Amino acid sequence: MEELGRLSHLYVTVFLSYFSLYLVNPAIPDVTVQAVCGGGKEECSLAIYLTGFTQAITGLGAVVMMPMIGNLSDVYGRKNLMTIPMTLAIIPLVIMAWNRTTNFYYAYYVFKTLTDIVADGGILCLALGYLADCVAEGKRVAVFSVLSGVICGANVCGSLAARLLSTPHIFQVAAVISIVAAIYMRVFLKDPVREKNDMLLEQPILNPGKGSSKSSENISFIHQIPSPKDVFILFRSSNKFALAASVSFFTSLAEAGGAAFLMYFLKARFHFNKDQFAVVLLITNLGATLTNAIFMPILGPIVGEETLLCVALFNGFLNMLFDSIAWSAWVPYASASLGMFFTLSSPCIRSIVSKEVKSSEQGIAQGCILGITSFANVVSPLIFSPLSALFLSERAPFNFPGFCVLCIGFAYVVGLILSVVININPFVSRRDRVSEEINVEYRP
Repeated sequence: MEELGRLSHLYVTVFLSYFSLYLVNPAIPDVTVQAVCGGGKEECSLAIYLTGFTQAITGLGAVVMMPMIGNLSDVYGRKNLMTIPMTLAIIPLVIMAWNRTTNFYYAYYVFKTLTDIVADGGILCLALGYLADCVAEGKRVAVFSVLSGVICGANVCGSLAARLLSTPHIFQVAAVISIVAAIYMRVFLKDPVREKNDMLLEQPILNPGKGSSKSSENISFIHQIPSPKDVFILFRSSNKFALAASVSFFTSLAEAGGAAFLMYFLKARFHFNKDQFAVVLLITNLGATLTNAIFMPILGPIVGEETLLCVALFNGFLNMLFDSIAWSAWVPYASASLGMFFTLSSPCIRSIVSKEVKSSEQGIAQGCILGITSFANVVSPLIFSPLSALFLSERAPFNFPGFCVLCIGFAYVVGLILSVVININPFVSRRDRVSEEINVEYRP
């Protein structure tokens, strides 16, 4: 019962945090175009490049910050570290709630770029580590999928609210909700007592003490910051971990490209505004909420994360394919229904990774995966910003406005190929590998 209470408080915290984020997403393209281009035309290359630049800077910073935040939370507690990203996320929303003129927009742009280095993936990283602390290995796919369902549910509610609210009210409500989320987390969330069932894993993959007899709690703060060598050792510890990280990179490359540039494509192609964006997001995340919160906890332990990952990535490709060749304004609405499948990729990858490390390393493991995700956010705009701006302009080498969207779909294809390799290799957890090594070593 106590464990259920902890999980409930975490889910409420994550829901409120992501609700405030997703509430503003449908309004951002309109606000950006109005602020930087005067709102006089639907196609705005400067808005596309600004979005890509934000994505690149945020991703570059998060590559370093996510493993560090995860590792620090392994020592100092998930709740203490979660306070930082949740507090930082409030600042940009307050700026836009105050005013949305050009000067205020650029102030928002600067603060959003800087705070997202920590806030964008920090909340998810710490939430995943928290769940791994609370739940045994065999049940993690269920709670990870419920977490994804909660995030998708927040997206549904945020998109629906954005459809009903005016633009000024959107940012005001989002700012208030983000403040409530931080207060709720500090008052109700409690750090879990980590499981003590990892007796076979007496030596962690990473040994920050380097042979010292001191516990990790007594090591100085600076020694809790993982070096590139530590991260490299973690990836080399398991072939399955490395494959999952590779799949995460290409999946995140596609997701980042779709999130940043698909809206601008739909705006230029079919003159979508915040109301149409909200409906597309609503369709996507309503189906994703149902599959992640209801069907995935049931099917995950039966079918296996590896198989579901392949299904998710294939549907991600189909979604981008249909959007790229959309011949009518109703096609993006229809393809959005595939969101009930392709959003399963994230919990599948998180579950695979969590089984490859011990409980005291869940933070840094999930942080490293989010670091890979952040690196994909750096690469994505370098590839897709020029493509998107080129094929939406009059200088396009051939008449295919959705070519950039199709290229995003190809990133899903590469991830699918790698996920098939994971599926072919039978899963053997690190615990089982250590058990086998001990049996071989002490065999008479």
